[in-house]
Order: sequence, then C-alpha cells, then structure tokens
Amino acid sequence: MLWSGWGDPAKAAELPSPVRRLLADLLGVQAPALPAATFGEVRLPAPALSPLVLSALSSAVGGEHVRLDDDARIRHTRGKSTPDLLRMRAGDGSDAPDAVVLPGSHAEVAEALRVCAEHRVAVVPFGGGTSVVGGLIAARKGFAGVVALDTARLNRLVSIDTESMVAELEPGLRAPQAEQLLAAHGFTLGHFPQSFEYATLGGYAAARSSGQASAGYGRFDDMVVGMTVATPQGTLDLGRAPKSAAGPDLRQVILGSEGAFGVITSLRLRVRPAPAVRVYEGWRFATFSAGAAALRRVAQEGPAPTVLRLSDETETMVGLARPEELGALASEPGCQVIAGYEGTAADVAYRRERTAATLSEMGGVPLGSEPGEKWAHGRYSAPYLRDSLLAAGATVETLETACFWSGVPRLYEAVRQALTASLGSPLVMCHVSHVYATGASLYFTVVTAQSDDPVGQWESAKRAVNDAIGLAGGTISHHHGVGRDHLQAYALEIGDLGVSMLRGVKERLDPAGILNPGVLIP
Repeated sequence: MLWSGWGDPAKAAELPSPVRRLLADLLGVQAPALPAATFGEVRLPAPALSPLVLSALSSAVGGEHVRLDDDARIRHTRGKSTPDLLRMRAGDGSDAPDAVVLPGSHAEVAEALRVCAEHRVAVVPFGGGTSVVGGLIAARKGFAGVVALDTARLNRLVSIDTESMVAELEPGLRAPQAEQLLAAHGFTLGHFPQSFEYATLGGYAAARSSGQASAGYGRFDDMVVGMTVATPQGTLDLGRAPKSAAGPDLRQVILGSEGAFGVITSLRLRVRPAPAVRVYEGWRFATFSAGAAALRRVAQEGPAPTVLRLSDETETMVGLARPEELGALASEPGCQVIAGYEGTAADVAYRRERTAATLSEMGGVPLGSEPGEKWAHGRYSAPYLRDSLLAAGATVETLETACFWSGVPRLYEAVRQALTASLGSPLVMCHVSHVYATGASLYFTVVTAQSDDPVGQWESAKRAVNDAIGLAGGTISHHHGVGRDHLQAYALEIGDLGVSMLRGVKERLDPAGILNPGVLIP
C-alpha cells in the first residue's frame, strides 16, 4: 500500500492535461505551491516505549515481530481519508505508532494486550489500514506509548463446513486472499467494497462494512455467524447458532466496535457457492428522483439484483461512475443505473428479466452491457483518481449516510446544500450505493480547489455536513464507521443513555482504556 496514497504505487497516474484544464476552468484548481513530501522527509516523533515494554512485547509475539523501523511506523500512521493523506503528503508523521506488533495467534494477541494494559500502552488494531474516518489515530495523552497491532500474520482459512456453508477465517486475511482460498472450495463471500483490494476481514467486521454487491449477498455483518475476540479482560467466543433468542446478540456489540472493545482473532462467516455467471448492465433514467423510485420498487418487490446502484445527474455527466474515464462528459443527460447479477445461469436470467421489466415500467432505458462491464472493470479505481486529484491541487473526499426511502430527497438536498455553503462552488456528486426494502444509502463525492489550509477546509465542511445529516434524519455512517470524525454526531444520534451504555461496555472489557482510545466512544 502506498504510504501517502492509495494502493499500488504503480497505478498512480498524473491527470491528463485536458482534465487539469477542466478542473481549473470549473473550480479554479491550481497546482499545490509545494511538492508532496518524500518518504524520507516524513517527520516522526521519537519512540516512547521503554525497554521494559519492548522486551515484554518481544516475549509475547517474538522479537522479529516487533518492528521499530521508520518504514513500519510510517505505513501504520493513520488511515486513508483525505485529511490523512494531506497530512502525510505534508510530511506530518506525528500520529505514528511507537512500534508495530504482529502477533501470530489468539494467544499472542491476548498476551500483547495483557502487556499493554499492565504498562498503559495504547493499542490500535490494524488490518488493511483503509479507514477513512480517523479510526486509526489513538489518543496518546495518559499513555506510555502507542503500538499498532497488525493482524497480517493471522491469515489462515481455518476450516469450511460445507454442509452449513460456514467458513472459519482469520481476521488478517485481505479480501482477495480470502476469495482465493474460498474459491478453491467452490465458495465466495460476495463482499466487494471499494477497499476490496487491501481491506481485511477483521476490518470489515470491526467497521460493519457493506460491499458493492450487498443487494444480493448482504452486508458483512449479515455474514458473521460467530467470532472469537481477545480483550484485556479475557476471551469472548460468540455465536453457537445462526440465530438465537438467548438474550441480546453479543456479536452485534463487537461488530462495528472499531477495535475499541477487543481484537477479533477469528471469524465464522456464511459463504455462498461461487457464481457460474456474472452479468452487469446499464440503464438510464431521466432524473435522480425517477431512478430512486425505480430502485425502491425493485428493492421492495424483488427479486433483487446482486448489484444495484444509481448515479445522480452530476456524477453521470462527469463520468465518475467510470473513474478511469473522468472528463469524458456524458453525451446524453440523465442518471445511470448499474444492475448486476451473479449466480447460476437460470437464476441470473430470471432476476435479470424481472428487474428489467420493473425498470422499464418505471421509465428506464436499457443501455446494454457496456456500461455495466466498464463499471465492473473500474470498480476499485476511484481511490487512485483521488490521489491524482490531490496531486493536481483539488481537495476531493467522500462521505456517506443512509435513511428511509421517504427521507431520501430531503437528505440528498441537505448534504448538497451543506457542502455548497461550506466550500463555495464545489462539484458535488452522489449515488445510491446500497438499497433495502425500507431505505437506501447515499454516497457523496465532492471536489473543490484546495485552500491554503486544505485539512481545515475539509474539516469545516465535514462538520457542516454532519450537522445537516443529523437534522435531515440520516445516520452519520452507513458503512465507513465512526472513528474520530463522527464522534460528536454519533453521540447525538444515540443520545446520552446510549453513550453511557457504550462507556459501560468499554469499562468492563477494557478498564485501562488502552484499545483505540479516542475512537468510537464519545
């Protein structure tokens, strides 16, 4: 993973001259005054861990698995939000951990947590490092240091129960690794978020991830039937049946907890047969509201496609539905829908025929397979485009929310107005990214010219948007999580009593408060 950007450095590309001119003409984007810092120019704080703590951690996981070098520390600094990347591009490594610890088993995780609790060392559980909400920045005040607990060595497929279609996998598996291991047995998770190439299974669970194929396969939290969790107070082994009436489901306490309650060391996941057929196609609707009405009907009446998403007029026009074609302005007005189907040939044919009938009846115009196949080919490329835009002098960031169908128009307008009021004349794009019978998720992308303080510029806009989402009745996050960026809004969303409940769980599982301090818990 590129230390100051996204993904494979070989895939980072400079924006073509026509796109740069378009950005200058539309938004006033100018090249940054200073070049981005090089790896060797990153400023790191002096390591704070004592020899006693380092010796104890080495005994817990093996000396070769405690890393103190600059490379490890820099690559475990923050996540991949735009403010995270802007700080790294400025050479600011002030949030770097003092050490990176790589345990290889549940027992080693538990022992590392015991050591850190004893010596008051903060622990940031670290998977793929793809957080975009400040979820990997620990508060240092009151602690003897910070370690990143990297799950990379917890990377096995432990077992597959083919009769139950349940696989046990370790949390450090990156998604492509997991899919490869499952494919050898004829299965898939079917979980393909934009972070797919680098995110880990543990991160999916800890952040309640939702993949682009959620209409067909469900969210990641729907897939978790069991888990093992190491906490400073002991081990949780949760999930002995697919569903249970034995009290509140404690799996749901850990799902979405962002490493603040414990470290997931094993996941038991529902798997599906690998699809024999995949078909993606495009549709056009005259307006965003018409497209949303069509998606609502499909979601409520079924049968559901595997992928179903709708870009608004602006996103369709500038081509962000196809990130690799940015700047190739759409020749026809309207909004693009991507519908995808995965499964057996008969199942795909049935769902495709029924969905097409509904979309046509609601005013949709079929565009054939080309738009769908282009989307599928470039579905993970948008973060690379963000890096290119940052390098060109544009601030670009994403945010997402969700609400019930009746609230979608109000939420859509509230977020757009908040961004425009905060940033002047930004380019604001949106798509419906996930659909349910009762509502949908809205995923926004905003592009504006960088100010002299681009981090402050975005943080101000994000506060305004958070307020707008709350007032419009949306949730502060559908699938990115809470992290640090959403703490205040999350507290308002769950209320004082809800905050007290969270703090009570934190106190019981992590009384020393070492796990990801400053994240999730208001």
